[in-house]
Amino acid sequence: MSQVKLSENFIKDRVKLALTEDLYPNGDITFNLLKDNKIITAKLISNQKAVLAGLLFAKHTFNQVDKKTKFIIKKKDGSSIKKNSLIAIIKGKANSILIAERVALNFLSHISGIATKTNNFVKLAGKKCKICCTRKTLPNYRVIQKYAVKLGGGINHRFNLSDEFLIKDNHIASSNIRELVLLAIRNKRGKKITVEVDNIKQLKEIIGLKFNRVLFDNMNIKNLKKGVKLAKKYYETEASGNINFKSVKLIAASGVDRISIGSITHSAEAVDYKLEIN
Repeated sequence: MSQVKLSENFIKDRVKLALTEDLYPNGDITFNLLKDNKIITAKLISNQKAVLAGLLFAKHTFNQVDKKTKFIIKKKDGSSIKKNSLIAIIKGKANSILIAERVALNFLSHISGIATKTNNFVKLAGKKCKICCTRKTLPNYRVIQKYAVKLGGGINHRFNLSDEFLIKDNHIASSNIRELVLLAIRNKRGKKITVEVDNIKQLKEIIGLKFNRVLFDNMNIKNLKKGVKLAKKYYETEASGNINFKSVKLIAASGVDRISIGSITHSAEAVDYKLEIN
């Protein structure tokens, strides 16, 4: 898998785009109604229990609006926080803090939401089964969302279509599963090969061929256990398909090595944070 890098320059660029979106073309016209622009202190506080993620995005947001704004971090990215936890203290001009506030909180809420949901799945799955994300991410925000997954204790699936072979049901529907796997093996050039199956018959057609991972898609528990038993001697095993907090524990107990869940990126609920001005 390609390395997901979250450099300081990348963060700054994303923040710049977000601020431009919020301020174009005439800046904060509401704050311009106020005469005073005094130095204030604000506290960044969590309104709920969560996994904190995205602090550098928040910090750079305040700094890009005004380099003189001080952003004093009180908690670490990836740490578990409680309701009413003090995340950071911000000191600076009132207009600078208020301009940056919403963009900073948006980054923090979204990234923390993914990390928190991922972590909830990780805890339910247990230590023997890994939780991983998919390509079901917001366009152009995949790096950020996969970063959030890792902060929540999950792992990253392939980053894009170039990373590895993933032979899925729609590929198989227009060809032959065994022929596709053999073609992938001949053309792998160091890339991993994952093959999706949705029944035991498909698995038996390819078992013994030299590929890396079997992905059991939307299989019931009985067949999943049977499939894992057949495949685990040869391949890494993975399960996917509409997995939720109620089903993940039972699926993990089947013996699969990992579970891929699209909802941790495409449907994570934002974490609620607030900015309190003293």
